[in-house]
Amino acid sequence: MATETVSPACTGSSLLQPISEIINLPLDQVNFVVCQLCALLTAFWFRLYLHPKRSSPFIRHVVATLLGLYFALFCFGWYALHFLVQSGLTYGIMILTGVEHMHKYCLVVALGYLSFCQITRVYVFDYGMYSADFTGPMMVITQKITSLAFEIHDGMARKEEHLTPGQKILAIRRMPSLLEYFSYNCNFMGILAGPTCSYNDYIAFIEGGTCCHRDFETSRKACGKVKGSEPSPNTVVVQKIATCFFSLMVFLLVCKVFPVERNIDDDFIANTPFYAQVVYLYLSMLTTRPKYYFVWTLADAINNAAGFGFNGYNLDGSPRWDLISNLRIQNIELATSFKVFLDNWNIQTAHWLKRVCYERCPYNPTAATFILSAMWHGAYPGYYLTFLTGIVVTLAARAVRHNVRPYFQCSPAHKLLYDVITWASTQIAICYTVVPFVLLSVGPSIKFYRSWCFSLHLGCVLLAVALPVKPRHLRLKDQHKTRPLVQDQAQDQAQDQDQGLQSQQPLVATDGNCNQKSKTT
Repeated sequence: MATETVSPACTGSSLLQPISEIINLPLDQVNFVVCQLCALLTAFWFRLYLHPKRSSPFIRHVVATLLGLYFALFCFGWYALHFLVQSGLTYGIMILTGVEHMHKYCLVVALGYLSFCQITRVYVFDYGMYSADFTGPMMVITQKITSLAFEIHDGMARKEEHLTPGQKILAIRRMPSLLEYFSYNCNFMGILAGPTCSYNDYIAFIEGGTCCHRDFETSRKACGKVKGSEPSPNTVVVQKIATCFFSLMVFLLVCKVFPVERNIDDDFIANTPFYAQVVYLYLSMLTTRPKYYFVWTLADAINNAAGFGFNGYNLDGSPRWDLISNLRIQNIELATSFKVFLDNWNIQTAHWLKRVCYERCPYNPTAATFILSAMWHGAYPGYYLTFLTGIVVTLAARAVRHNVRPYFQCSPAHKLLYDVITWASTQIAICYTVVPFVLLSVGPSIKFYRSWCFSLHLGCVLLAVALPVKPRHLRLKDQHKTRPLVQDQAQDQAQDQDQGLQSQQPLVATDGNCNQKSKTT
């Protein structure tokens, strides 16, 4: 049993050992879930009794940090000290090296320290364990450290005209204090499972302000014009807890019915028709996703319960609580392209990869982003096989979208046919790509790909070569050429808004602080 091979230091507190034995789950996973449920209850208390109107930012920072460290110690024992060491090292780099190059040093040190911990855990302690190990929180802390370093560099070392609109919104104009830094990295709402958030959004939450999210820049003109009462997150928290419960039940009841390992079973491969293998592959990978839905949705609910994650209002006046959401389940299951799937899966990690790597890498940003993602995920060879496969699948999907999709947009029937075909293709491509991510080792992963004759690898390479797509710098050049037209349309839209058409905006923020951010762009 897995519970017998996990070291006590890794499992943290043994207080819940009887419960672990009763439900036959590893102790560290039981500790993790119980701590998250305690964090959920604590979040309600934090919002009600340490509201910004009642408590100073200093008190909120201290309480959030101390509670986070306590939960970390309960789950991971003294391994939680790695969180402090990693954060302390990078803060020292920020202070000592200056803003000009600290973002590069912080990326190397934070990612290097994370990789060292992952390698020692995998190859020294418990290879192949799917436990709530201490490197999981370190992955989120690494994202926060590097994001913060790049945002400080943007705000204090780069000229305003050299920043993209998104970078201008996230740019930080002053160095965080040590307390603010540790609170951002180790607060109880996100220390165990994230999600990553921008530093500006977190500080606004602690201090009681409201910030417009970078994805809704077009509606910032109306940000200061509508100001409502603070919405309650109770309804959305209940909805997300219900989603968590349903996801957990599906995972516990169905996952063992379709084990992923059967895809590489010799009898299964020899005696099962290929179409049945395809269907089983889809079902086996489909049943692995609910555990991620459970963890990420619960983490999102914890932040919302504390009052963090408010993202303005919808057109119908209902509040949005998706500022730091990590997934959109419906969009994932109905995705009709590889890009749509990735855009809705682990959303905050995708934002981090885009901000830190894709937007800044001058050559082959797609390949560089996948490689960084593989390094960040860990030391298992299966991760690298997954992300290397993801590169060719992404290039092929992009080529098909650019060259084939326009021919299916002539009528609703053709568009529906295209959506059905691309949905099936996307789901199978995703399953094919992530099998090594679940199997972890090279041998089983290659065995699976060999049973499929590497068909998707070969097909994607042929599509990427046969169907031309303009290089990224040429696409950007075309965008610059069309920018005057876009600016004219934006001016026309602004005039319409001044005439009283603000109700057509997709998002209305609730605080005048948004005006400050719109000035920086």
